[in-house]
Amino acid sequence: MNKVILMGRLTRDPEVRYSQGENSLAIARYTLAVDRRFKRDGEATADFINCVAFGKAAEHAERFYRQGLKVVITGRIQTGSYTNKDGVKVYTTEVVVEEQEFAESKAVSDANAGGFRSAPSPAPAPAPAADAGDGFMNIPDGIDEELPFS
Repeated sequence: MNKVILMGRLTRDPEVRYSQGENSLAIARYTLAVDRRFKRDGEATADFINCVAFGKAAEHAERFYRQGLKVVITGRIQTGSYTNKDGVKVYTTEVVVEEQEFAESKAVSDANAGGFRSAPSPAPAPAPAADAGDGFMNIPDGIDEELPFS
């Protein structure tokens, strides 16, 4: 099985190109900075993973993804090689994106747009609720019709 799940921040805006021909296909390439779980010498380190998305996923990336945005992707690792103009064989490894989604709200993303390892924003405090003392919130009378269950 070849399955990858990554969460990280875009290192730059996606580079999007369209294939030639009658049915052109969008191809988006971007790099994710994925923090490593363990720190080296007290400093956080990251891996920089090349990703490629096709079709609707590529169009979505072109429209909504920007440098610094935190995303979660699932996909598969693909390796390949080519010979560059100097005749040197170059090996490649990238993640072919199958699914991608935002990993934080736009407000948090805008606040973190400048850095890849920004600390997460504190969660907002929950609104005080009327507590019946048993851990459940009291539901006011007369709103039975508005509840999605009975």
